[in-house]
Amino acid sequence: MSKLIIETERLFLRELSAGEDAEFILELVNEPAWIRNIGDRGIREVEGARDYILNGPAVSYEKFGFGLYLVGLKATGESIGICGLIKRDSLEDVDIGFAFLENFWSKGYAAESAFAVMDHARRALALKRVVAITIPSNRGSINVLEKIGFKFEKMIKTDADEEEIMLFASEVKKN
Repeated sequence: MSKLIIETERLFLRELSAGEDAEFILELVNEPAWIRNIGDRGIREVEGARDYILNGPAVSYEKFGFGLYLVGLKATGESIGICGLIKRDSLEDVDIGFAFLENFWSKGYAAESAFAVMDHARRALALKRVVAITIPSNRGSINVLEKIGFKFEKMIKTDADEEEIMLFASEVKKN
């Protein structure tokens, strides 16, 4: 079993496992909303999903002590999305990211898991500031970011070839 990181009232967040979670990741990264809002990763088979986990989240856990986590329902154990922290070369600060299967949208899961990740960023990781990036048309993500206290800062380009994206930021609050 993968390492449990966070529990909320309804959810658990744990490290992604190439062995346990490849089929779920394959489904998630091929959802129309993922491709539209995040981008097509070209992952079309389970082996590619395993590689995605091993070369992305697993490396991040080892290198930074955080990464994207699998989000599951405590009541059923069902995998519903991912949420966590990412350190990108193109951004000065750590950023929060999340994506959920469309069947689980509009139920508060993204905000619940993102609130918990921000609390973890403060308590366990002592981060002072976390950012988030999204395309302007991704209204769902913008709503979640605003709900958890992020403020729009500016439009940025993370790559010369890309269109401008929105940069949001949050000072990590102390209780």
